[in-house]
Parts: sequence; structure tokens; C-alpha cells
Amino acid sequence: MTTTLPTPDVRPANPRFSSGPCAKRPDWAPENLDLSTLGRSHRSKPGKATLAEAIELTREVLGVPATYRIGIVPASDTGAVEMAMWSMLGARGVDMVAWESFGSGWVTDVVKQLKLDDVRKIEAGYGALPDLSTIDFSRDVVFTWNGTTSGVRVPNGDFIPADREGLTICDATSAAFAQDLDFDKLDVTTFSWQKVLGGEGGHGVIILSPRAVERLETYMPAWPLPKIFRMTKGGKLIEGIFKGETINTPSMLCVADYVDALKWAQSLGGLSGLTARADANFKTIQDHVDASGWLENLALDPATRSNTSVCLKIVDPDITALTDDEQAAFAKAIVSALDKQGVAFDIGAYRDAPSGLRIWAGATVETADLEALMPWLDWAFEAQKTALKAAA
Repeated sequence: MTTTLPTPDVRPANPRFSSGPCAKRPDWAPENLDLSTLGRSHRSKPGKATLAEAIELTREVLGVPATYRIGIVPASDTGAVEMAMWSMLGARGVDMVAWESFGSGWVTDVVKQLKLDDVRKIEAGYGALPDLSTIDFSRDVVFTWNGTTSGVRVPNGDFIPADREGLTICDATSAAFAQDLDFDKLDVTTFSWQKVLGGEGGHGVIILSPRAVERLETYMPAWPLPKIFRMTKGGKLIEGIFKGETINTPSMLCVADYVDALKWAQSLGGLSGLTARADANFKTIQDHVDASGWLENLALDPATRSNTSVCLKIVDPDITALTDDEQAAFAKAIVSALDKQGVAFDIGAYRDAPSGLRIWAGATVETADLEALMPWLDWAFEAQKTALKAAA
């Protein structure tokens, strides 16, 4: 698109606002990584020591209780969630809670792949939470803490009773390291370090409560489990998994990168410092949205708005009057224009979500870069609208 509209004076120093893999931490450089384990077996003493260090730093930064196990597993957050569902579900009925694409994906896996008989679906559309009071915690419950593709999160863990009978399995991939996860209410927590800490993709983390371990040691699913899902042997937890003896070979380069990010998190004061950065980033975006007149947060209730994956919809009457396909094309044109200007990469809405923008606001993003980006959003919108009118 060609436009004569003047461009804003300031550009983001780092235009990387992707929701995953996310921006590297400020001042990241490969020479900061401890690469002494590269070319070594992950089962060597140095390899296992580095993996164990990553686990213990995770515990320290997130505030994971000492009685909970933390394991590094294959296939990112998806692998960690699937590992939990395939290993633990089926012992009792399950409530599947979903309000965006990834949560809906877990519903599909349980219904169509595991083919469990006793499944309740508790769902809501993009922009809202379902009625959490309808969840039956005498059953197992699977839910996302923060909907990455909708920007809608649970405000806290108060809806989960302490005396629940079933297990809670929580996909926390875009919440971990930016939001206060209530581990006392979570039996299985999963995430990928390529989100808030800006690590490299391909590895997941699974955190198990003592109740989850008990389920693993007392329940055997009726279906066969692939090797990469097996966390027990002879009816006992394979403790080595949670001490750095991974099920399959990890990338030690990715692990070194994760350790570097965790140490950076420590330098900020841990979780509180990370959360403060994400909150400041979200406020920068939301303040601009509130003043814009053409944008709104996809999350309807302010209490449920994500401070990491901020999803925005275009509400200008001239644009909402267009067909759905035309609205999607308009949003994509904004994304393309910003990309061509080199001021924002990868900020289109997720493919299954309503058309619009999705801007990552996690802790590795600098607030100054988001402040610089905001005028560019208005520039791209006005330029596209001008072009649309000219073509009419």
C-alpha cells in the first residue's frame, strides 16, 4: 500500500511483538550463554547439572512449593498438556473448560482422541470466560489460565476449591512468569519457556502436585502410552525426570538460553519484577486503546484482560459495516503495513480468532517500544482507511 500520510517520528527499537516465540530478554546476546554443555551428553554430569539448575531456578522464580515436582518435557506446552491428559484422565469424569482455540483443542483431543465417555464441555466464545461456577470439582478439570489467542484470563484461582476431589490440569503457557499462579489450586501446571521468558521453542515444562503424583502411581489408563508420555515405571513415579534426567534428548543450547532468562528474571526480583513489567506494558496498550476510538480489547471484562497476549478488535463503524472477510483483509493490511515499515512484526490475530491485532506485552518487551508503537497503530489504521475510501 502507498500512502502520503506522515509517519510517526519514533520507531520501536525492537519491533518483535510476536506471541510466541516471543522477544528475547533485553540485552540478550549469544555470548551471555554458558555453552559449556554443547556437544556433551545431556546425561553427563555437566548436562544433568544444568538441567537440574534450570528446574531449581524455575522453582525459585515461580515460587513453586517444595513438594511439587518440576520436569522438562518434549514438544513445548502442547507436549506437556498432552502428557498430563493421556496419563491421568479417565479415572473419573472430566470438565473441559475452554474459551479460545487452544482450550478448544484440548476438548477435541479428549473427546475425539481419548474418546472418554464422561466429558462435560464448559465453553464460551472469544472475549469472555464461561461461567466458572458451573465447574464440578468432584471431577477432573482441564482449563487454560490465560487464553493466548483471546487475551482472556482467569482473574485468580478463587474459583477452585481447596477441598476438590478431582485434579486440576492447567495450561499456563502465556501466564507463567507474568501472572500469580495459585499452585495450591493447581495439580498439573504446564508451560513453554518460549513465551514470557522469550526462550527457544520445542521444550515444555510440567509441574505436578503431590495429588497428581498420587494419581500417576495409582491409576493406569486403558490406552497405551507413547514413551515420551510415560512418567511412571512399575507403578512408581520416575523421579529422575524431575531431577534433570529428561525423557528424550533436549537441546542443551535451548536449556542454556532458558537458564540465562531465569537469571535475568532473578535480577529483576523474580516473579514480582516480571509481572510488573508485563503490567506496565499492558497499561501502555490499554491506555492507547481506550483513547483511540477505533480499537477495543477483545476481552469484555477488564478483570479478565491478559497482561501478556493482548488481543484487540477494530470497532470503527466504517470497518464493522464490512463483511467478515473484508474486515479480516483490513486487519491484515494494517499488520502488513506495520511489518513493511519494520515497526511491528507478527501482530496479527491468531488464525482461528476474530480478526484484529494481537500484541505481546510479556516481560521481555520494553515498555518504551510499546509506547513508540502506539502512534504507528493509528497511522496504519488511517492509511488503510484512506486507501479503502479511495478504492470505493
